[in-house]
Amino acid sequence: RFLIKGGLAGAAVYVAYDQGLLGSGTQGAEALKKAQETLPPAIQEWTNYLGWEVRAAQLPPTPKFDFSVSDSWNKGVHTVMSALSVAPTRACEYTMEGWKYVKDLVK
Repeated sequence: RFLIKGGLAGAAVYVAYDQGLLGSGTQGAEALKKAQETLPPAIQEWTNYLGWEVRAAQLPPTPKFDFSVSDSWNKGVHTVMSALSVAPTRACEYTMEGWKYVKDLVK
C-alpha cells in the first residue's frame, strides 16, 4: 500500500515537472493554457468511450483565470521578505512588552 501511494506521488511529481508546472511563471501559464485547450475534448472522448451521453451544452465551461502567475509569485515573495525584514524589530518590541508585563506582575 505504501509503495502504491509512493509510486502515485512520484508519478504526479514527474508529470508536473514534465508539463512545466514546477518551472517559471511563464511555463506555468503556458501549461494552464494547454490544459484549458485539452480538457474539454478529453472529457468528451472519455464520455463517448464509457457510453455516457453528454452533450456539449451539459458540460460546464472551462473556468477563465485572469491573473498572472508571475505577478502573484512576486507579490508573495515581496510579502514574505517584508515580514522577515521587520521580524527583528517586532521581536524586540514584543520582548520589551513581555518584560514590562512580568515586572508589573512582580510588583
